[in-house]
Amino acid sequence: MPADRSDASPWWSASRHADRRPVLLARNRIQSAIRGWLADRDFIEVDPAALAVSPGNEAHLHAFATTAIGNDGDGRTLYLHTSPEFAMKKLLAAGEERIFSFAHVWRNRERGALHSPEFTMLEWYRVGEDYAVLMDDCMFFLRLAAQAAGAMQLRYRDRTCDPFLPYERLSVAEAFARYAGIDLLATIRADGSTDAAALRTQMLAVGLRATEDDTWSDLLSRALVAKVEPKLGMERMTVLDRYPAAEAALARPAADDPRVAERFEVYACGVELANGFGELTNPAEQRRRFGLEMDEKVRVYGERYPVDEDFLAALSHMPPASGIALGFDRLVMLATGAPRIDEVIWAPVVD
Repeated sequence: MPADRSDASPWWSASRHADRRPVLLARNRIQSAIRGWLADRDFIEVDPAALAVSPGNEAHLHAFATTAIGNDGDGRTLYLHTSPEFAMKKLLAAGEERIFSFAHVWRNRERGALHSPEFTMLEWYRVGEDYAVLMDDCMFFLRLAAQAAGAMQLRYRDRTCDPFLPYERLSVAEAFARYAGIDLLATIRADGSTDAAALRTQMLAVGLRATEDDTWSDLLSRALVAKVEPKLGMERMTVLDRYPAAEAALARPAADDPRVAERFEVYACGVELANGFGELTNPAEQRRRFGLEMDEKVRVYGERYPVDEDFLAALSHMPPASGIALGFDRLVMLATGAPRIDEVIWAPVVD
């Protein structure tokens, strides 16, 4: 396991590279193992372009913008994608059924032990299959990663997770009740709209900060980070399932309860690894949700990203599918015990 040398010599120095090299070779083995597992199940690897007319329309994702200059000298704004999602769903509309990609993606305003502005995302899709199958996929990938790294456990700092144990599946509402003492569904109306005042009252009652200016989403995020996430993925992988519909802009509603959606996240060692969906394929509903997300982005950050009209057009041709994105670098971190994401990237971004 490499030492935490974030303030030491540059990554390209011979001595530091020698320290990092075993982890980087483990990264390659993990990637090869996952590629082989997917190929054995008839997945096709695809390679979406990184430049896009829209980087995604989620309020709190921030993109890198650039100017594309045409042959006539005129320029237009393009973005480095924050996920290959839009392109891969277009491929599903085109007729592909099982696809995956190890894609470099870019997210601005993100830097830290678990965040790099450029990182590798493993994204895969299954046409005509229930989104719960993706949870099993993640379990297998955690096991493959541990085996390829020669590890019996996943580790992040002082936290451990046994990937060979059956995973735990909790709804967001169950997790909030268990770890935060909050009845989350009582703050969501039957149509999926949310009640910030009701959530604020409960948060104050359990000693969490909540102000009149906080939106319901702000409050949810604060409680999740403070009370719930640190408890997830301890000893075994946790699937946090059935996110509130208001927090699942790209997922279809749950068939039995419109307050929640077919969205889940995977945790190990308290670290979020993956975000999966039963995919929304209704273009009109998707446009509405993108509008709400971008209105929130304008309110908080003062900017708005364009909508990819080609993506919305493709949605009407896309078959029912499930899809998921996994932070590959984070998975390597946990399998090798590396303390920072830069330690598992061959040539990390230098600020």
